[in-house]
Amino acid sequence: MLFNSFEFLVFFPTVVGLYFLLPHRFRWALLLIASYTFYMFWRVDYAIILVISTLIDYVCGRMMDRYSEEERTKRKPWLWLSLLSNLGILFTFKYYNFFNTAAKDLADVLGVSYAAPAFELLLPMGISFYTFQTMSYSIDVYYGRQKAERHLGIFALFVTFFPQLVAGPIERAGNLLGQLKEKHEFDYDRVTNGLKLIAWGLFKKVVIADRLALMVNQVYNNPTDYEGIPLIIATVFFAFQIYCDFSGYSDIAIGTAQVMGFRLMENFRRPYFSKSIREFWSRWHISLSTWFRDYLYIPLGGNRVVKWRWYYNLFVVFLVSGLWHGANWTFIVWGALHGFYQVFGLLTAKRRDALVERLGLNRNRTFYKALQVITTFALVCLAWVFFRANTISDAWYITTHMFQNLAGSTKEFVTQLAFGGVEHLRWLDRKEFILALLFIGVMEGAHYLQRNRKLRLHITDFNPVLRWGLYSVCLLILIYFGVFSSNEFIYFQF
Repeated sequence: MLFNSFEFLVFFPTVVGLYFLLPHRFRWALLLIASYTFYMFWRVDYAIILVISTLIDYVCGRMMDRYSEEERTKRKPWLWLSLLSNLGILFTFKYYNFFNTAAKDLADVLGVSYAAPAFELLLPMGISFYTFQTMSYSIDVYYGRQKAERHLGIFALFVTFFPQLVAGPIERAGNLLGQLKEKHEFDYDRVTNGLKLIAWGLFKKVVIADRLALMVNQVYNNPTDYEGIPLIIATVFFAFQIYCDFSGYSDIAIGTAQVMGFRLMENFRRPYFSKSIREFWSRWHISLSTWFRDYLYIPLGGNRVVKWRWYYNLFVVFLVSGLWHGANWTFIVWGALHGFYQVFGLLTAKRRDALVERLGLNRNRTFYKALQVITTFALVCLAWVFFRANTISDAWYITTHMFQNLAGSTKEFVTQLAFGGVEHLRWLDRKEFILALLFIGVMEGAHYLQRNRKLRLHITDFNPVLRWGLYSVCLLILIYFGVFSSNEFIYFQF
């Protein structure tokens, strides 16, 4: 079920109404049924995978909890059973065909016979998200950071909680499990704040992201038809498309949970205002970046090792992050590129500092900070080329033709934008382009205003007439300017 669908428009108020009407002791059952219903709107039979994963991790957690921390060696087999089961399911559905094809290509190069069959399997929606969520639970129980959940229904709800089941945020047991047992009363301010966040997420998804997708898809699905300015604009637009699409989903998820009284972790924090790649990753997909930090980077040794190993740890984490996003070389290159950014930034830090001093730049001046933001955004956009491109060859074409024929393509673009006179610019609809820029400006203006306090809390301070007038305008914008084509959220494929 999509958040931007008519089904959800009926589903969500029904669940919320029943949730607050039912006695507290029955609410977990309602949410569990609702969560499985939400997931099975996509495909019924793949809910079996959710059940299997849930039961394995529940049993493994309970078995590990039988032993004290001093008996950790007795816990280890159950940890391995949990991890191998989850990773095995993930590998089978998401990565088997990719590695099978890679092995076949290598065998062909070496002249070796290779005949492993390929499987025609549809990737279960959200499998990477709920797999990582359950693995973190098992690891935390193993290390004694989390007590094993004894109530099977509550644990099943932790795995399947519908607001964040399909695309996160990837919650930790320490944050969500306890909340599933709390009694949440109806609170008007909390509910309205949650609804505002849902509306903001829908604005980013249907008004901005899905509008940008029309132009981005035209260029990126036919990259060799273009050079110069169309490739640059499509890449910048994709940067905003994927941000609005994914952060929009996170906003709706967090707002949906908040209406019922649950607090999910923040997943985005104005990432395109970052002044370095390192800062970008502290603001982008926070639930995943902190997961990799806690369960991969730190166990590898983090930065508490010799320098070359530190750089290796960073690069491996980002390489694995790229693979997490998809079984495609484009994602692996995207992750490797971000790993390279991190390592290169550390290696050149002193020289860049010396250059800044030599040029007499004031780090506290607006110009210098703006330069940092622009540079970081440019590097992120370059990496997005590989993330969005359908193939490595497409990505290579785009990166090598972005700045070719800039004068000619810019002239055509300006002519089309000003007069609508160049018919063969199929990627550009003048009205949609102007609307996209307008709404991106509105969004970034709102982000700027939220530097110190969330905008929805500012709105609460308005007088009722102004506040409800603003709500009405926002609703009209959603209805009139929204692109309602039931587009899936981009991160559903992961």
